Amino acid sequence: MRRIRTITLTSGALALAGLAATCVALAPTASAAAQGCAVSVIETGVYEGLGTIATKASSSCSDLNLTYSLNNNSRLYDYYGGRYKKSNGTWVTGSKGYVYAKDGDHDVNDSTFTLITDLSPGAQFTVASYHDGADYVRITH
Repeated sequence: MRRIRTITLTSGALALAGLAATCVALAPTASAAAQGCAVSVIETGVYEGLGTIATKASSSCSDLNLTYSLNNNSRLYDYYGGRYKKSNGTWVTGSKGYVYAKDGDHDVNDSTFTLITDLSPGAQFTVASYHDGADYVRITH
């Protein structure tokens, strides 16, 4: 009887160690949150549409940087476009257009994933998916 308990305890300890390692692996990378930048999690809108609307923070980051993306549909990637509200109330997609991104973390220092540059603090913004909406992205701004 004592032998069974030892094996069960050991198996349980291994399961907990595996779970802890998984949690560490899923933690955001250090580069994902640059010093002095704000982070917004957005559910994307459809092509040229509106997703979750956020407000550009007054921070040391002047750009909208895609630092994580997850396509909730069948693809393991999508193209994401940063959109912002102009002073006349219309929404436009940033001059960079739509940026290809696989699911996962993206380096905040990689300009490939900068969706909009030099957005003024207080401006409203969102993100649209090229193929379909309802994806989740993390924007560091």
